[in-house]
Amino acid sequence: MAGSGASGREKRATAARLKAALSGGGGGGGESGAAAELQALLERALAPAPGGGEAAAEALEWCRCLLSGGEPWEGFVQAVRAYDPATLCGLVWTANFVAYRCRTCGISPCMSLCAECFHQGEHAGHDYNMFRSQAGGACDCGDGNVMREAGFCKRHRMKSSSKVPCVPKDLLMMSELVLPQFIFSLIQYLREGYNEPALDLPSEKDLHRILQMLEPHVSFLEDLTKMGGAMRSVLTQVLTNQQFYKDLSSGVGENACAKKSYEKYLIALKGSGLAFPEDKLACGMQEQASGTSTLAIQGLAGATATSGQGESSDEEDQDGSQGVGKRKRVKLSSSTKDQSIMDVLKHKCFLEELLFWTIKYEFPQKMVTFLLNMLPDQDYKGLLVCPEPHNTWKEMWTKQIAFTKTFVQHYAFIMKTLKKSHESDTMSNRIVHISVQLFSNEELARQVTEECQLLDIMVTVLLYMMESCLIKSELQDEENSLHVVVNCGEALLKNNTYWPLVSDFINILSHQSVAKKFLEDHSLLVTWMNFVSFFQGMNLNKRELNEHVEFESQTYYAAFAAELEACAQPMWGLLSHCKVRETQEYTRNVVRYCLEALQDWFDAINFVDEPAPNQVTFHLPLHRYYAMFLSKAVKCQELDLDSILPDQEMLMKLMIHPLQIQASLSEIHSNMWVRNGLQIKGQAMTYVQSHFCNSMIDPDIYLLQVCASRLDPDYFISSVFERFKVVDLLTMASQHQNTVLDSEHERSMLEGALTFLVILLSLRLHLGMTDDEILRAEMVAQLCMNDRTHSSLLDLIPENPNPKSGIVPGSLSFESMLSAVADFKAPVFEPGGSMQQGMYTPKADIWDKEFDPVMVILRTVYRRDVQSAMDRYTAFLKQSGTFPGNPWPPYKKRTPLHPSYKGLMKLLHCKTLHIVLFTLLYKILMDHQNLSEHVLCMVLYLIELGLEDSPEQESDEEDSVGEHERCHDSWFPGSNLVSNMRHFINYVRVRVPETAPEVKREPPASTSSDGVASSQNSGTAQVFSLVAERRKKFQEIINRNSSEASQVVRPKTSMKWSAPGATPQLTTAILEIKESILSLLIKLHHKLSGKQNSYYPPWFDDMEVLIQPEIPKYSHGDGMTAVERILLKAAVQSRLNKRVIEEICRKVTPPVPPKKISPAEKKTLDKEERRQKARERQQKLLAEFASKQKSFMETAMDVESPDADIAMEIATSEQHVSEAVYDCVICGQSGPSTEDRPTGLVVLLQASSVLGQCRNSTEPKKLPTSEEEQIYPSDTCAAVHDVRLTTLQRYFKDSSCLQAVSIGWEGGVYVQTCGHTLHIDCHKSYMESLRNDQVLQGFSVDKGEFTCPLCRQFANSVLPCYPGNNVERSLLQCHSNKSIQDLIKEVEELQEQLGTFPVSISSETNLSKEMESVMKDIKSTTQKKYTDYSKTPGSPDNDFLFMYSVARTNLELELVHREGNLCLGGASTAGKRSCLNQLFHVLAMHMRLYSIDSAYNPWRKLTQIMQDRNSQMNSEELPEVPVLYRDVSSLLLIQILTMPQPLRKEHFTCIVKVLFTLLYTQALAAFSLKCSAEDRVAWKNSGALKKNTSNGEKSWEALLSHVISELSKGKMFEEGETEELAMVYPSVWSPDSIECYLQQFCLPFLRITCLLQHHLFGGDLPSCQEDEEFTVLGNCLGLLPSSFQSPHQFTSASCLDWPVPAFNMISQWCLELASFADRHAEQVKVLLIQEPKWDLPCLLQLPENYNTIFQYYHRKTCTVCTKVPKDPAVCLVCGTFVCLKGLCCKQQSYCECVLHSQNCGAGTGIFLLINASVIIIIRGHRFCLWGSVYLDAHGEEDRDLRRGKPLYICKERYKVLEQQWVSHTFDHINKRWGPHYNGL
Repeated sequence: MAGSGASGREKRATAARLKAALSGGGGGGGESGAAAELQALLERALAPAPGGGEAAAEALEWCRCLLSGGEPWEGFVQAVRAYDPATLCGLVWTANFVAYRCRTCGISPCMSLCAECFHQGEHAGHDYNMFRSQAGGACDCGDGNVMREAGFCKRHRMKSSSKVPCVPKDLLMMSELVLPQFIFSLIQYLREGYNEPALDLPSEKDLHRILQMLEPHVSFLEDLTKMGGAMRSVLTQVLTNQQFYKDLSSGVGENACAKKSYEKYLIALKGSGLAFPEDKLACGMQEQASGTSTLAIQGLAGATATSGQGESSDEEDQDGSQGVGKRKRVKLSSSTKDQSIMDVLKHKCFLEELLFWTIKYEFPQKMVTFLLNMLPDQDYKGLLVCPEPHNTWKEMWTKQIAFTKTFVQHYAFIMKTLKKSHESDTMSNRIVHISVQLFSNEELARQVTEECQLLDIMVTVLLYMMESCLIKSELQDEENSLHVVVNCGEALLKNNTYWPLVSDFINILSHQSVAKKFLEDHSLLVTWMNFVSFFQGMNLNKRELNEHVEFESQTYYAAFAAELEACAQPMWGLLSHCKVRETQEYTRNVVRYCLEALQDWFDAINFVDEPAPNQVTFHLPLHRYYAMFLSKAVKCQELDLDSILPDQEMLMKLMIHPLQIQASLSEIHSNMWVRNGLQIKGQAMTYVQSHFCNSMIDPDIYLLQVCASRLDPDYFISSVFERFKVVDLLTMASQHQNTVLDSEHERSMLEGALTFLVILLSLRLHLGMTDDEILRAEMVAQLCMNDRTHSSLLDLIPENPNPKSGIVPGSLSFESMLSAVADFKAPVFEPGGSMQQGMYTPKADIWDKEFDPVMVILRTVYRRDVQSAMDRYTAFLKQSGTFPGNPWPPYKKRTPLHPSYKGLMKLLHCKTLHIVLFTLLYKILMDHQNLSEHVLCMVLYLIELGLEDSPEQESDEEDSVGEHERCHDSWFPGSNLVSNMRHFINYVRVRVPETAPEVKREPPASTSSDGVASSQNSGTAQVFSLVAERRKKFQEIINRNSSEASQVVRPKTSMKWSAPGATPQLTTAILEIKESILSLLIKLHHKLSGKQNSYYPPWFDDMEVLIQPEIPKYSHGDGMTAVERILLKAAVQSRLNKRVIEEICRKVTPPVPPKKISPAEKKTLDKEERRQKARERQQKLLAEFASKQKSFMETAMDVESPDADIAMEIATSEQHVSEAVYDCVICGQSGPSTEDRPTGLVVLLQASSVLGQCRNSTEPKKLPTSEEEQIYPSDTCAAVHDVRLTTLQRYFKDSSCLQAVSIGWEGGVYVQTCGHTLHIDCHKSYMESLRNDQVLQGFSVDKGEFTCPLCRQFANSVLPCYPGNNVERSLLQCHSNKSIQDLIKEVEELQEQLGTFPVSISSETNLSKEMESVMKDIKSTTQKKYTDYSKTPGSPDNDFLFMYSVARTNLELELVHREGNLCLGGASTAGKRSCLNQLFHVLAMHMRLYSIDSAYNPWRKLTQIMQDRNSQMNSEELPEVPVLYRDVSSLLLIQILTMPQPLRKEHFTCIVKVLFTLLYTQALAAFSLKCSAEDRVAWKNSGALKKNTSNGEKSWEALLSHVISELSKGKMFEEGETEELAMVYPSVWSPDSIECYLQQFCLPFLRITCLLQHHLFGGDLPSCQEDEEFTVLGNCLGLLPSSFQSPHQFTSASCLDWPVPAFNMISQWCLELASFADRHAEQVKVLLIQEPKWDLPCLLQLPENYNTIFQYYHRKTCTVCTKVPKDPAVCLVCGTFVCLKGLCCKQQSYCECVLHSQNCGAGTGIFLLINASVIIIIRGHRFCLWGSVYLDAHGEEDRDLRRGKPLYICKERYKVLEQQWVSHTFDHINKRWGPHYNGL
């Protein structure tokens, strides 16, 4: 038999032989023999070999052979796949995979799809998003339990039908025999590799090593699962078959190796704390009777609840032993824990042991993926068609059940491993990766719940987990508290380690059937409440009173997260199943156990009636459970509220802690907790923050509302003021002493208390608002604070936080509500401004009718948002003209209360509140200290609320006073606000300090407004004792409830501290008041208006007001309007009130009917007016200033508008003769630029390749989004020029080539200026100061960068201004009458003088030094490769070429900025900002250093007939470039720049005329190649006739004919008729089309020349229509003959002015070509055809939908390193795919993006980051994030694709980006630049 080392062929043979024998070919005997042989072979091949790699490969090779029975493996795979009945995708992915979720198609909120299934399905218009998987997941396509069938993709929509044949037995027969051995060998490896960590030291290295070794095995298994359903069934059978497991793994038998591994396994089991009892005792989870479970759980509950009798002694011993360690952990005794749940594990099959090892090894990714791949197709419907439906169905189901049960059994063990794990994050993700697949299926979850007590296990495991980090609670009674809470500082909470368990728990509670079980099971509820109580009162804050806390702990976030995740989310999950009347029982259960837990808690912390001072905890989950279930009971289940409320005493206790939180919030905002550090503010903010508020502050306020509606109102109100510590302030006396509060905090605490009362009384969130009304109110509140983007609004609206509740924030109601309350403001684009996003802003009638300050106050995290809402409201009223002044928060009528809560309104009708309101009104009227407008506002709000809700109309008689209520009689007769308002109070007894003015004298009866409040020192007084009142009420309530009052009430402990300094003696004074609430209101009206008797009752004029009061639901206005409104309401509600009001008004002064004054004048005229005027003056000044600034900014910064600078033009044109004067922006002096002290322009030099990106196709290039589309750079301008130069250099003399072309298409230097000038010496000192300034600038001073001192525009050099006039206008503008021949002579003579420099330069002056230095700057701006083109490096020809090319680049770019033509005319891009004139001077000065040998001077060749020199030329030396091959624009620049400056206009024109003749000849030659041979003959003949006519030289036909005949002499037209050209051009050329062709050929040259003339000599450019551009430019340049009349008979040839006879000249030029053609015929044409028609440069066109880009690029491999980059990016200029920050593609310390930006854009790169949808700009050594050009449907960016919404191209933004690229203004417009250190 073949040994293990057999070759491939032998292996295959053996396998085939065994398969034949086993499939029954050789009779019975052969079969068993073969089986034994196979067994032995497998044992040998698969024995865990120490060799590792090779041995493993060998073993796998054997397995493949055996499984396929000797067939080739690929064939076998195909064969098995054919039997795959799967209708599910089931693709498993790991973290960071990009998947999709469609809410429209999903049934379960966890539904996810892989990209392929998503794109194959039809989800257009659905609510979907793309997301990056955090924990991994699996594709649900095809699974009807999780998503609707409409969303299935094409592949999985096909129900797999009877087409799938049954699997032939022998196909998988070998698999069934081989796989058990294989899996066993895997388990042996795992057993072998595991060593119990000694002393808990991690043995991670070993684990990793083993996993590394097993990689191929697990991958092999994974491949098997991917073969489809047929193979999966075999695997499942093997994994779950208990017999195989028994036979192989129990270590029985002779195999020593197996024995050893079995022992190790047992040790590992023990080490896990999973005791392994004797076999007969082992009650595995399945057999365990449910009875024991329940008992055990109850036992557990006993152990956990601290009231359990048996354990209490235990508890105390522990406490005793704890000694002093204050925060020692509390460990609950675990002796009676439920053994069965926590400890017993007995493995019965491979699957169970595999899972065990998976956990032990901390969930290796590969194993997780394998286990998940095994999850079968859950779509049983599809399987029912198979021939044996029942079995298949059952088998599939069994697989799932088997795996899920195994998982559940190991649940406790998983938890233990997780707690110990070092990388709990990754492990959590992988656990959830598995569990979410198991528990999302309701049927499965239900079955496991029933059979394996899943709920018990989960709750118990959670309890256990938290028990490890309990500490004693210090709330209330530090010494004797028995309550324990979790310690938020523990890693368990800090790192969210509990997350996987809680997440599973929430997941299974989302299934109705499971949740029902939970809510019905009393013992479970008890345990759960115990669990929740661990969080009750955690993270206790104690107020620091003396010094600042040393260490600010940041654990608070852990506490909030824990309460939200572990308590609130399960609560919302349960609530979602209590929606209907039938579920009343569940609510009763929860409420009952909640109350019990609360009672236990109060007992444990020894709470009686006073909360401990200076302590607050924000965590009261038990209170919140209770509140939310109450709310649900009333709202959805029609339960009677009183039936589930406890007695009064319990209500009083319940109210204390939530109220304490509200008071503490106020204290925190009053800066009383400032010594506790910033974190306490953080807590206060988190408490109201949108994700927490509806699980925290909302239930708290609701609970307080419930308590207030059931408790005695006087008691409640006095409790509130006492909690807020402002009782002492509520005195009539002008001075008081507050024992518990510093005076600087009094005002804000009083505001806090009143605001809290307003919120309490007017908030209706749980008191009767429908869900839609709530959503609307939330939305309005958020929009009123600020305009919001759609996503931030979604985020800010508190939704039901349980993700499984099915309330999806993107649901229909959200969108429809949004469109009802808000208008969409589309994103605005300011070319220089920031990128706006699409915003929603409230509609006008929302401000008008719905703005609710109460809701805004409740929902603001930052106090400034309240102000912002008020400012916006004020602005709206001003704008709409509703109210001009400063309005108060509007009063809004409330929605009606649910009948169950009617009692809440008693608060408004209780004497205590009335006394407080009266006192406060009085104090405000008397101007006592520490009162504010806000206080008055809230007081009036409360009065108005009371009037709004007064009991039915009172009788007109005074109410007979009922039972006497001792303390209050002196104040008010009854409790109805309406009648109490008119009750006069005459004298009040107050207690004041002896120093108070009240003691000295009785105050006079008339209360004039210069009142009493003059003295400032503090004292204390009691009007009536709020505190005493409250304690009395408390006593009454308690006595009513119980007879043991004596032991309940403790004497009131004195406060811990009192105000510093000795308390002055108190004495009693009697104040004469003689006011009622109504009289106080009227006087306040006078006070507010600043006039006597300003209040005039409206019914004097019109009684209608009282009969039909049109009191709007919503009212705008200020304090006066509020007072008027209240008085009117009071009068309407009672005739007596009306009478009283009238009397008061008469008394003050007899009523004068007011002159009809508009409300605007009613203002407090004098003071207000003065203020108003001052304000207006200020506004005016500011506006003036702003407009000045704006106009400055426009002139200084204007980037795109060429025509905005006419003013500047005028300014420059005035200086005709005088020298140019420059202002230095540093020293402020103005004067000319001189040799010694030159002035310079602030310029920015940057290398640019924009010109090189022009293409000659009008079709824009698209960004490739598939493999077929690719971009080839060969058609770009840069590439074409490059090829041309290289070709020329091959055949012609180098120095001559370098003058025949321009470079700078790539890496040319562009110079731009902001137009400001400075002295160069000033600039140097400015740079020095920048260098010493250590502030972090966005630029690098060492590289010469700076910002213009005036306009702050970025710059990096200074361009010296040449002395003399700034424009050579004055020089002889008139047309001279010299003949062209004379001018040509003059030009030639001027060029001869080249050797002699102008005087100024020969002597080394400052100016010439500066010019040299700026030339160096220009050179160093671009890279060496863009300046060196000569074959001999460093030759002067290089410099010469580079310099005139700089001029060319700048002219060409200016053309591009003018859209490529000069039709618009006008000044150059703002004449002010053009620096070309100065640039020419600098270039000219340097170019004159290089003389041109007169023999080679191109000027001669252009203007004289030369003797034939070819004969004397050496054949070795390369010839010069023929004139017809030279670039005319380059020749122009060479001629101009080598002439002595300043140049005369007539010489300029002469040069242009001569060059035009050459250009025209080139056009004719190019054309002659375009037309076909017949055409050529025809034109040659027809033109020949015209040659001899008088103006033959000016007729193109004659010239063309001559060119053709001359060129025909060479081999020009002979070979290969140019067929391909004939395709492009019209086959028949008419004279018109030829004329047009010739004009188009010459236009680019004319445009450049015109621009050049404009910069050198000034003068405006004419504007024109496109079709007449040629004539206009010709005229402008002086090419047109003077006799030129009308354009209709115009021909381009008429512009020609030949210096020598035309035909001789042409012959001479063509001769050069002909002689070249003899040698290199194939190149002649290539070099001649110059297609000068370039399109404007533009970026690549992007697809409409971002997903197109994302799908193609985010998986694309990099061409350099062939990996998929972590941050892929794509260049928007050329489409190259690069790795951002990828170290893989780094070259000499440059990362790929930086490198590419240098190669593609000469230092400027524009990249789209694929994974972030953002564009990043690289400019030289800096970079910035530009923003995104893709926005979602709501006009928002989605940076980093966090929301994953579909994104669409925003064309305007892309236009802006392109505009900035073309105009080189990235540096000026984008502000946030940072250095990239070559790391991008």
